[in-house]
Amino acid sequence: MKALNKIKALNHFFHTRLLVTIMLGLGIRLSVFAQNNILVFQSDFGLKDGAVSAMKGVASGVSPDLKMYDLTHEIPAYNIWEGAYRLVQTAPYWPAGTVFVSVVDPGVGTERKSVVMKSKSGHYFVTPDNGTLTLVAEQLGIQEVREINEAINRRKDSNESYTFHGRDVYAFTAARLAAKVISLEQVGKKLDNKVVAISYQKAVFESGQVKGSIPILDIQYGNVWTNINREVFNKLNIKLGEDVVVQVFNQNAKIYEGKVRFVNTFGEVKEGADVGYFNSLLNFSLGVNMGSFSEKYKVLSGGDWRIVLTK
Repeated sequence: MKALNKIKALNHFFHTRLLVTIMLGLGIRLSVFAQNNILVFQSDFGLKDGAVSAMKGVASGVSPDLKMYDLTHEIPAYNIWEGAYRLVQTAPYWPAGTVFVSVVDPGVGTERKSVVMKSKSGHYFVTPDNGTLTLVAEQLGIQEVREINEAINRRKDSNESYTFHGRDVYAFTAARLAAKVISLEQVGKKLDNKVVAISYQKAVFESGQVKGSIPILDIQYGNVWTNINREVFNKLNIKLGEDVVVQVFNQNAKIYEGKVRFVNTFGEVKEGADVGYFNSLLNFSLGVNMGSFSEKYKVLSGGDWRIVLTK
């Protein structure tokens, strides 16, 4: 009898393994891989007080087995655009199923929606729907959007707290989702596949010019990052070692006009020289060898900063 049971167990094991292999070979995703217990936090809270720790405490209370990481908590206060950029800068490098909490919420306690967006890449974003999802929605695609039902997905006895939804709603809901306490369907009602979006200049080639925006700074070094990818830039037919004519505008005011040398990396020019190069995200950027382009020319970033390149 024991031998027969062993044979049955082995038979079941090999049949299961064969089925899994066939499903993966056909590109069928298994539900076990839908979420991976990873929870990533982003906010404009800073680390000088206990706000971030409180969010992680709430998440740990949901499940001590969660793997929790910080994206950043140094988003400038109320800067929704920078929060949007930091998400799209990092999310593609995390495994599918990762749950992100982003709390840059100047409208906390008001009528703005609290949502979970699942991207077509398989990532989950738990955040106020205030523009934070602009870039991940655009670049990763929207699979589904759900409005958080706070009657269910809210920390117990927190209904009289109106100013810390990061702790009471977002961290709590995200932890429940990452820990598989709830499914996406249990977050709340399904919404249309659209989110609040911040307008900005897309990268385009028009009439011999490449136009784009300056979404962010490489803040540690003062490099100026644009949204102009190599495909669009190459339409200028500028070769390595040649100059690029650059104009930078804040709304309608011209902040900078000049030429930069197009190079692969900073060390190809003398110290203090201006350069144009492709950053780690493969977008055209402006820098100074051993210096800060941002400080040197008073160039900042955001949805109202534009750049024009010509040969």
